[in-house]
Amino acid sequence: MSSGQKVAVFGAYGHTGRFVVAELVERGFVPVLSGRDAEKLREFAASLPGVEARPASVDDPASLDRALAGAAAVINAAGPFASTATPVIEAALRAGIPYVDVAAEIEANVDTFERFAEPARAAGTAVVPAMAFFGGLGDLLVSAALGDRTAADEVHVAYGLSGWQPTAGSRASGAVSRQRRTHGRQVRYTKGRLEYGDEAQPTLKWSFPEPLGVRDVIGDFTMADVVTVPSHVAVPEVRTYMAVEAAREVAAADTPAPAAADERGRSAQTFLVDVVVRSGGEERRAVASGRDIYAVSAPLAVEAVDRLVTGRSRTVGVASAGAMFDAPDFLRALSAHLTVEL
Repeated sequence: MSSGQKVAVFGAYGHTGRFVVAELVERGFVPVLSGRDAEKLREFAASLPGVEARPASVDDPASLDRALAGAAAVINAAGPFASTATPVIEAALRAGIPYVDVAAEIEANVDTFERFAEPARAAGTAVVPAMAFFGGLGDLLVSAALGDRTAADEVHVAYGLSGWQPTAGSRASGAVSRQRRTHGRQVRYTKGRLEYGDEAQPTLKWSFPEPLGVRDVIGDFTMADVVTVPSHVAVPEVRTYMAVEAAREVAAADTPAPAAADERGRSAQTFLVDVVVRSGGEERRAVASGRDIYAVSAPLAVEAVDRLVTGRSRTVGVASAGAMFDAPDFLRALSAHLTVEL
């Protein structure tokens, strides 16, 4: 448990941000609520006795410095991350504290690795992007499956979501990400690099472990794993797949936002993430299952912060979950939220 350390949460009043704040409180941290909307912050803070609200804007570095003052770390839960990641990371570097975000935007995560690798390393500060369901969880599963290996021939990550009701933040982040793809609407990681194009995404069959079994998936439904995994694994091919039902829901303009279905505010959505790593004719598999992709991002991000502030990390600078932490141990620590099989 934490010893009452403060952790700033930028975008605290958002859908995922509220799960992050609840997880911090449960684990003994003191959240500092921050974000652009002062009124929403005040309303949220009123429901949490003793919790401070510090409005801040990404266009005002001084306000971000005030928001992070006295904090042991910051979690950025405010998308689109194309707009928020850079200024909040810069504020974290000025404060000398670890930065964690829950970005699923491929381009924003690429920017973080390219722009802050050297500044974060020089500052001796940890920056962990995509520490969430998309990007972080897959990377941990790949790292756990690899064991001591640092290379593979292929990595495949299949998402068996029962459905996908996107938040307003997910829709906004997705729109920004698509707008940035000037070289094509589709992206995939192949031949050791990201490639953009307009090829149609194929519908394929994927054999998930039971109880899902064989399901239709959209091939090259590319998620942040194509950034996190190759950042520390020598692999020429990283492919991701999405259950057809979930892909259709997230693409539909009239799909409602997720609704609470239990006392913790989680939706009824379930997920199964199936990772297959192939190398030299050998195949290794890692599987994680649980409930609510947004809710589960909170323990992922908070566990990362806990390890960073207690010295249970492997490096400084920009690093993905699998490079920054002991992946099997990290996954075991989430047993209350995830069922994992290696």
